[in-house]
Amino acid sequence: MPTTTHKFCPGYGKAPYKKLVQEYPAEDVYPTSAFRTEWGPVFHRGRLDGSARVLVIGQDPAQHETVARRILVGEAGQRFQGFLTKLGIDRSYVLVNTFLYSVYGQGGGQKHIKDQLITDYRNRWLDAIAAHNQLEAVITLGGLADKAYDAWPGAAGSSWKYTTVLHPTYPDSASASGQITKKAAMKRLCDDWNDALDLLSKPPNPPTPDTPRPLVHYADTITPAEHTLILEEDLPPGLPPWMRGLQGWARRTGTNAQDKRATITITIPKAARPL
Repeated sequence: MPTTTHKFCPGYGKAPYKKLVQEYPAEDVYPTSAFRTEWGPVFHRGRLDGSARVLVIGQDPAQHETVARRILVGEAGQRFQGFLTKLGIDRSYVLVNTFLYSVYGQGGGQKHIKDQLITDYRNRWLDAIAAHNQLEAVITLGGLADKAYDAWPGAAGSSWKYTTVLHPTYPDSASASGQITKKAAMKRLCDDWNDALDLLSKPPNPPTPDTPRPLVHYADTITPAEHTLILEEDLPPGLPPWMRGLQGWARRTGTNAQDKRATITITIPKAARPL
């Protein structure tokens, strides 16, 4: 019988990550008034086998990540996957979040960014990654992730390059709040990411690429071609290809805030449906 060989994320069965996922904090550390703990924690995405050269710190999981059980897999993830692609980093990365759980409500992340128990557990992850990989660069996505990096003692005296960039969702959140138009916000993001690409790619000590390629800057927006699909090997076994695709397939639904908190509607994209 013909078969297809699939790559997949092997999970957390080995030290030091096994203990980290056995001892994760819950509602006593992440209050339900500020975090959607009922959906469970989402720990990481990428290499845990010692081959990561770039560490990325994001913010918190959204609905796509909650379903796929890996971070940064939706629109934001594919935007930033494209950023890594421009650096030639195709698979030698590991991504973790500032918060294990999805932030609920305005200001929840800001209110709890300095909570000691949240910080202590996150630093255990960062320490484990730094100890078991030859990191060459660390990138944080947004202000809260930058604060998380500043609160990590392991960053002191490090030899890797460090930069913080606007979060991939900045054009959406900033324009939705009326701070700026979507077009202007996207250009601001692209300018910011271009500065980071220059900093990371130039001597001294740029991260070693998986696939060397000429650096091509963003223009005024991120084109569809500048999104990169999430690797199959980044996700748990058996997840369908459309969960790695660019079309949105998960959204919060309901007639009020509590219903939306409790409900994620999954819709298979039309292109992935049987004829």
